[in-house]
Amino acid sequence: MNEPITVSYVLEEFLKELKQDIKDVNSKIDSLQKDITDLKVEVTEVKTEVRNIKEDVKTLKEDVKDLRKEQTFLSQEIADLKGVKSLIIPIVVAIATALLTLLFRLIPNIPH
Repeated sequence: MNEPITVSYVLEEFLKELKQDIKDVNSKIDSLQKDITDLKVEVTEVKTEVRNIKEDVKTLKEDVKDLRKEQTFLSQEIADLKGVKSLIIPIVVAIATALLTLLFRLIPNIPH
């Protein structure tokens, strides 16, 4: 039962096949290394794009914050203008009344 196993290969053929297998493996390793290098480049590009997007988002947040401040300011200005508008009408009426009164007093032919 403990007899040695014998293989009847021609050593030269076996070595040729082994050499070809090694070449194939080396070729696959080279291809894999190229793929890994390409992937590293793509990952670097993606990281750069993500960094740029983060900066853009930060800028947009600041712009939105500024717009909100401006909106609040403009809303307050509009509210102030509405308050002034409500005062303009009584002032115009008072001035018109004063002018008409003065006009009536200056014209002697109109009975009072």
